[in-house]
Amino acid sequence: MKLKSQILELYNKIEFSESDKKLFIEFRDGLNSGKIRAAEKIDGKWVTNDWVKKGILAGFKMGKIVQFGSFMDKDTFPIQDLTNRKNVRLVPGGSSVREGAHIGLNVIMMPPMYINVGAFIDEGSMIDSHALVGTCAQIGKNVHLSAASQIGGVLEPISANPVIIEDNVFIGGNCGIYESVIVEQNAIIAAGVTITGGTPIFDAVNNQFLKKDENNSLHIPAGAVVVPGTRKMKSNDDFSIYCPIIIKYRDEKSDRSVTLEEALR
Repeated sequence: MKLKSQILELYNKIEFSESDKKLFIEFRDGLNSGKIRAAEKIDGKWVTNDWVKKGILAGFKMGKIVQFGSFMDKDTFPIQDLTNRKNVRLVPGGSSVREGAHIGLNVIMMPPMYINVGAFIDEGSMIDSHALVGTCAQIGKNVHLSAASQIGGVLEPISANPVIIEDNVFIGGNCGIYESVIVEQNAIIAAGVTITGGTPIFDAVNNQFLKKDENNSLHIPAGAVVVPGTRKMKSNDDFSIYCPIIIKYRDEKSDRSVTLEEALR
């Protein structure tokens, strides 16, 4: 891929020309359209595209701080203009989407929320109030990211895997998903659950703790229903530490509790 090799060259530069800026804008437009992604599923496995993160970092390096209305940022990453996009709802009230983020058809964004560069939001998803989708995070189809939930971003280290939320996942209010976590399709993350790549998670259905894959990503299994929990400390039985628990796998009852209201769309 020619653009990939050009971006890798751009990443190693210290000084930048106008043609370099045009190359970066071509790359950024690819992120906007969804043709370029920080991570993608290939043969059933998620693969992180390190060169895409390097391209974003090159944009920060070449950018100059300018004033956009009442705020200051790099001129390479202005707020994305969604006014001419069909079938996308950005409700008034203090939200913003940075250039270099892909917003799919029928996505709804409730104020105030923020979507950062490199993020991919697929069709039919809802980003609720006070929610954040961080740098390079990947959000699948028909995902509901509830109010005040945080999907962590990642640019450095370059090899780190972004957070990935697959299709039809429901993430409850005040959740935090960070650091190389992959939430597989149809999972439900109950309100208040925090998960990082290093969080011990107990699968009570199968009586075992989850383990990371060969790429150091922690997978929340498809259809899992995860709730907050605790476990005893090995060194001191008087104290417990945080440990989310897979309490069950998705069924008709849990489906009813997270069904998206089509009238809102």
